Amino acid sequence: MEFASWILARASRDLTARCCWRSMAPTSSRWSRSQEIGGRTLGRPYGQNTAHSIAFNRGKRSIALDLTKPRGLEVARMLMKQSDVVIEAFRPGVMAKYGLAYEDAKAANPGIIYLSINGFGSRGPNAMLPVTDAVIQAFSGLMTVARSSDGVPNRLTMIPVDVVTGLYAFQSVATALVRKFRFGTGSHIEASLMQAAAAFQAAKIMEYHLEGGEPQPLYSPVATMRTSDGYLNVTAMREQHFVALCEVIGRPEVAADPVYQGRELRIKNEASLLAILRTEFAKQPTAHWAEKLTAAGVMNAPVQTYGDFLDHPQTKALSAVEYVEHPGVGTIAVAQIPGTPPVASQPVSRSRSPLIGEHTAEILDEIGFDEAEIRAMRADESIAVQ
Repeated sequence: MEFASWILARASRDLTARCCWRSMAPTSSRWSRSQEIGGRTLGRPYGQNTAHSIAFNRGKRSIALDLTKPRGLEVARMLMKQSDVVIEAFRPGVMAKYGLAYEDAKAANPGIIYLSINGFGSRGPNAMLPVTDAVIQAFSGLMTVARSSDGVPNRLTMIPVDVVTGLYAFQSVATALVRKFRFGTGSHIEASLMQAAAAFQAAKIMEYHLEGGEPQPLYSPVATMRTSDGYLNVTAMREQHFVALCEVIGRPEVAADPVYQGRELRIKNEASLLAILRTEFAKQPTAHWAEKLTAAGVMNAPVQTYGDFLDHPQTKALSAVEYVEHPGVGTIAVAQIPGTPPVASQPVSRSRSPLIGEHTAEILDEIGFDEAEIRAMRADESIAVQ
């Protein structure tokens, strides 16, 4: 299904909105991103791009506007009037300052779907605070599930909250689009990083409340074991897995020890159990243990680097990562989004990230501006054109 109208994206750098767009881009050939005139700064630059900008901007067109200029604002309002979906990721109140709030959009385009992405939501004491993924990881309690051996809570060193917020937002927008196409009604959707982080951790938060602040592990043993040449994750969910694990490491008596009988006792005595297991796993290399555990039906996986993952036969069998050429960058590894057409089958425009303002003139022409008007906007820096 392709959208009948233009889709106007936001003018800020928020990766969450880009993740939502990336999820939607395969469904529409008329997906445009309006962004500020400036650079992309998340991660090491490769020309105008970074790995994050490529990963989350693929398949879009870029129009660069300066909303502080009357003509730039005029273009934004025209795009909004013709859009099926508008996504903005400013702090609450910023879009209203430019006359681009939901009420303004609805007045000009009653069927519009308007998505507001923000950090802490549009109300409450933290609503106006700046936010990053790491800030919400800390605020939401997510860091407490990634403690180091000395008990210090740690940030997950990627951007899980940004990504999951984008996915939740995509889910909401996709539902709203079905409603719009069926009933002709628009809607205003708000997705905050704080709410998404809570939804992502729903079971742990519920468990924390039910257990009076001390949630248990789901089961034990499940842990990363140091081997003689690396690391191995071992997951013994059920009784038969635990018995088989103990037999593999040559310690069948551990499975029979009353101290470790049943899930509850293994969780209660986890520290002593893991000490026994780690002593044994350190004696042999990872491949040795992986082969024996797999044969015994005990779930396990060597801890791989990204390089190991890219080279693994399973990754290649599913074409989970494709390699494509990207202008100005070279060969890039693109992870395939589940359920979407294979990256290799898509035209180049679907696999690359646009330069900032690359399609400004093209889009302005399509919505009715002539060459003289475009030159004038370029001259007063209302727009940027590559």
